[in-house]
Amino acid sequence: MKVSLITACYNSAATLQDTIDSVCRQLYDDIEYIIIDGGSTDGTVDIIKENEKCITYWISEPDNGLYDAMNKGIRAATGDVVGIINSDDFYHRDDAISLVVDCFERTGKDCVYADVRFVSPENLEKTVRYYSSKRFHHNLFKKGLMPAHPTFFTYKKNFEELGYYRTDYRIAADFELLLRYLYKHGLTYAYMPVDLIKMRTGGVSTQYFKNNWTINRENLKACRDHGLYTNYFHLYSRYFNKVFEFVPAMW
Repeated sequence: MKVSLITACYNSAATLQDTIDSVCRQLYDDIEYIIIDGGSTDGTVDIIKENEKCITYWISEPDNGLYDAMNKGIRAATGDVVGIINSDDFYHRDDAISLVVDCFERTGKDCVYADVRFVSPENLEKTVRYYSSKRFHHNLFKKGLMPAHPTFFTYKKNFEELGYYRTDYRIAADFELLLRYLYKHGLTYAYMPVDLIKMRTGGVSTQYFKNNWTINRENLKACRDHGLYTNYFHLYSRYFNKVFEFVPAMW
């Protein structure tokens, strides 16, 4: 099974090397690594060029934002399975992709996902939040809850048949895509009880309190578009759950 990993980046020189290194260290052999850069001016392209030995394909050109770049990468992918790894995230275990492939082969499901460990940008060994996908069920979309997107893998054919990330969403296109795949179209899914990725806090997707209005407005639109009833009361109730994601610094 060939796995395509896609990184969309823009002016990511401060963190991209960690992302690339984590992909290069993977023990699984059949990996295609694609980087889509949005025309960076901060040295990101130099880092990409320095690591071409473990990058299958890359391009640097203006795009229409993060989700447009992800779509470019998916369309360029030739693997059976596709996963997204953002430019400020990294696999902190070398068997991450091996575990993903084993889960696909063992369960026969359409999609696989796991957990995410959020870490301090100043200390990558300090966990400040742990996002578990264990209790996810597709009915929880009405509360704005979804599996950890950075750990989500599915077959490329599903993008071709069910559509790509919608670029009319500013922040929540990942939520809309997972809702469309898992709820509307009923793709089957398997959960792996392991944290595959470390995510630095402070990115667009982690600034919930700053961007919560936009996120919830887009989540509401996605639910309505796909026939799942919800309201702002349901969507805002998920913030109570997030309290339990924060963990002591000893982790």
